[in-house]
Amino acid sequence: MSHTTLISAEDLQALRAGARPPLLLDVSFDLADTAAGERAYAAGHLPGAHYLHLDRDLSGPRAGEGQVFTGRHPLPEPSAFAQRLAALGLEPGQQVVAYDGQGGMYAARVWWMLRWLGHEAVAVLDGGIAAWQAAGGALVTEVPTAQPGSFQASAPLAPSLNADALQARLGRVRLLDARAGERFRGEVEPLDRQAGHIPGALNRFFKDNLQADGRFKPAEALRAEFEALLPPFAAPEVVHQCGSGVTACHNLLAMEHAGLHGSRLYPGSWSEWSADPRRPVAQG
Repeated sequence: MSHTTLISAEDLQALRAGARPPLLLDVSFDLADTAAGERAYAAGHLPGAHYLHLDRDLSGPRAGEGQVFTGRHPLPEPSAFAQRLAALGLEPGQQVVAYDGQGGMYAARVWWMLRWLGHEAVAVLDGGIAAWQAAGGALVTEVPTAQPGSFQASAPLAPSLNADALQARLGRVRLLDARAGERFRGEVEPLDRQAGHIPGALNRFFKDNLQADGRFKPAEALRAEFEALLPPFAAPEVVHQCGSGVTACHNLLAMEHAGLHGSRLYPGSWSEWSADPRRPVAQG
C-alpha cells in the first residue's frame, strides 16, 4: 500500500526496512537565507535522503528582461524535473517521502510536484525531522549515491491554472490564500511588488494546519475547518495560492488528507498576480 498524503515516522522506518525502500527527499529551506537548508542537510539528515533546493531544483528560471513575470518560484519544465528525479534513482510507482524542518511547507511543494508529474506514491513525513528523531530515528552526514532510475512524467494528478484562467473565474471558485494574515490584509509586504490579495480570496494561513508539535491536525479536524470555508463551493472548485506557489501546496495537502479531493493550485500566486498592473488587487 502506498502513502499518498502523510506518513508517520514509524511507518517510514518500516518502509525503509522493506524490500523496496522509498526515495527520500530533504527539502529544508529558508526564504531569508537560501543556503540554510543545505547547511542543515550537511549537518545531519535522514539516512539515504537526497537534498533538493527550492530555487535550483523545485523551480524553473525566472523571467528575464522583457518577458512575462511568472512569479518568484515558477514551476520547472516537467521533463526537466522528471529527469532530476530519475537521476536520484526514482522508478515508476516507487514510494517517495519528502520532509523538511519547517512544518512541511517545502515538502508539500515536492508532494504536489510529484503528483503534477503523474506520480501518486508520494507523501510528506508528518512532523518532519523532529518527528523522525522523536521516534528514535538517527541522522547521518553521508551523502548517498544513486543509480539512475527510469521514472518519466505522465498525465498530471494535480490540476493547476494560470493567472488568466483564474481571473476569468473570480467569483466562481473558492480562492484560498495561504499567506500570513498581515500579508493577506496588505499591512506588510516583505517580498512582492504590491501589498494585498486577489479579490474574493479567503485567508487560510498554512500553519493553521499544524498542531503544536509540528504534525498535521487529525484529518477530521482539518475537514471541519476547510468545510467551514468552502460553501457554496465544492472541493474541486477550490483554488489555492500564496506568495509564490509554495505554501499553497500545504493547504492543498491538508485538504487531500482530509478527504476533500480535487482542488487546484495557482502556481504563480501573489508574486505573479501583483506584478501585473492589469490584475485587480484588494486590501483589508
